[in-house]
Amino acid sequence: MPYARRLRAAIVCLALLAPVGGAAAQGLRPEEREHPRIAAAIHQLEDAIHYMEAAPHDFGGHKADAIRASRAAIEQLRLALAYRAHH
Repeated sequence: MPYARRLRAAIVCLALLAPVGGAAAQGLRPEEREHPRIAAAIHQLEDAIHYMEAAPHDFGGHKADAIRASRAAIEQLRLALAYRAHH
């Protein structure tokens, strides 16, 4: 499992580096507008999951763990936004 944790951390870190454009941010909820990199990370992780699910190969046996870790990362990011929305 240490590999899955490292993979999840790497995915989240990479996704947080990508900015959200002004036009894309207009349709977001207030907490997502205030934290555009977290919103972008969620969308990029969702895109990565769709890509991996459609891929014909298993990425050296890591596909299922990567999808699971990405879903867990999305859940944690959504919880972080929900916390900020209520505090």
